[in-house]
Amino acid sequence: MKLIILGPPGAGKGTQAAKICQKFDIPHISTGDIFRANIKNNTVLGQKAKEYMNKGELVPDELTCDLVFDRIMQDDAKKGFLLDGFPRNIFQAEKLDEVLENRNLKIDNVINIEVDDKLLIDRATGRRVCKDCGATYHIAFNKSKVENVCDNCNGELFQRDDDKEETIKNRIEVYNSNTKPLIDYYNKKGNLVNIAGEKDINIVFEDIVKAVESVK
Repeated sequence: MKLIILGPPGAGKGTQAAKICQKFDIPHISTGDIFRANIKNNTVLGQKAKEYMNKGELVPDELTCDLVFDRIMQDDAKKGFLLDGFPRNIFQAEKLDEVLENRNLKIDNVINIEVDDKLLIDRATGRRVCKDCGATYHIAFNKSKVENVCDNCNGELFQRDDDKEETIKNRIEVYNSNTKPLIDYYNKKGNLVNIAGEKDINIVFEDIVKAVESVK
């Protein structure tokens, strides 16, 4: 089973990705993990990626594609995989299709988790993190017993800079701008599955499983 997962920041994509991979026993493949693994192992591709990252530059599409394609051809991905963070644009999507088609393979489903922008902002801006142990809370959905104090270690809770409203709004705008062409691309191909991400985590997961298993 070969899947792609899309979703704006705060949509719960990471949680769902972990549950999907456990359910179907497939590797979770993200570009960040691939970059780190190749750099750590000092591969030729990793050395090239490191040059760009050390300069604070984006890794070019061609190199990103080479790294991802090398990863999905490894033994543990033979029965399937979940791509997270790739493709990021139409060029990468077309290259992925080309590589898979050359091997008589295809993406089965593109899971697009949809959540209203206002709810995304509320979810993120209400998040609080413990400075000491890293435990996560929410001022509306998952309150600590004592305001701004961690239940686990009594550490101080704080709001991360990337959870502030202006930052979240910008991240959502960038995501929507970059991802809409991809959504249109996969919708035309007929393998896009839109999932309402505003429900309970377990219900969202059940909806994903139903959609994925319908094409097995």
